[in-house]
Amino acid sequence: MTTARVWFITGASRGLGRAFAEAALAAGDRVVAAARDLSPLADLAAAHPDSLVRLALDVRDRAAVQKVVDEAAAAFGRLDIVVNNAGGLLLGMVEEATEEQIRAQFDVNFFGAVWVAQAVVPHLRAQGSGHILQVTSMGSGGGFASVGFYAASKSALDSVSQALAMEVAPFGIKVTIVQPGGYGTDLFTRGTTLAERRPEYEPLHAQLAEMWGEDAGPDPSTAAPVIMELVELAEPPLRLIVGGASYDMVQQMELARTEEYRAWEHLSRKAPG
Repeated sequence: MTTARVWFITGASRGLGRAFAEAALAAGDRVVAAARDLSPLADLAAAHPDSLVRLALDVRDRAAVQKVVDEAAAAFGRLDIVVNNAGGLLLGMVEEATEEQIRAQFDVNFFGAVWVAQAVVPHLRAQGSGHILQVTSMGSGGGFASVGFYAASKSALDSVSQALAMEVAPFGIKVTIVQPGGYGTDLFTRGTTLAERRPEYEPLHAQLAEMWGEDAGPDPSTAAPVIMELVELAEPPLRLIVGGASYDMVQQMELARTEEYRAWEHLSRKAPG
């Protein structure tokens, strides 16, 4: 690359967002890093005073998103790569979660990402180029006990992102749905909201805790090289699973779904349409 690209990354202060920002800066690119808490980015800003701009942002606030995206585009004169990464995790069974918790989960993971997409598209369309990375999850293809609302919010974003890709392709804008597995981020600690447990589900909670164990997962920095290679592609994929183990798990889930469809094909075909 002869010209430095400009990245706009939400949820950039920690985890994958921080790792992507560091990799972009190391490649000589410029980064506009957005997060609710900017203090963890102080060291990165000191190391890259001319190529990193920090902007405070709560993606749940649509008006604030529009304002910050406009500021981001003005900071370096353009936007080339937009990483919709901000998110959180609601942990609890469907019956356990409150209305407030469920709506808050979608406000960040789904609506927040939609607000960012709506705000950046006019800028990318005007320049005739751009690449939007929608960070969902390797689990966005289906629900799983205790993380159903998290998966649902990411599945909703996945569907909208596929539609977005078709809509903006004529303007030279690319969209990739990035589906990472479990990395050692703050998602399961600082980024987690816990529903109040009901005693009826304690056996399942215990089973899940044993299944998942205490492994925090690989360091987020190990995912960054994949993203850096992705953004170099002239024709990037619509979807990309990030992580070998996650790829295997997704393939197993897809195979199980296909096999179930086939097992009940005879019943499906009894209805017209």
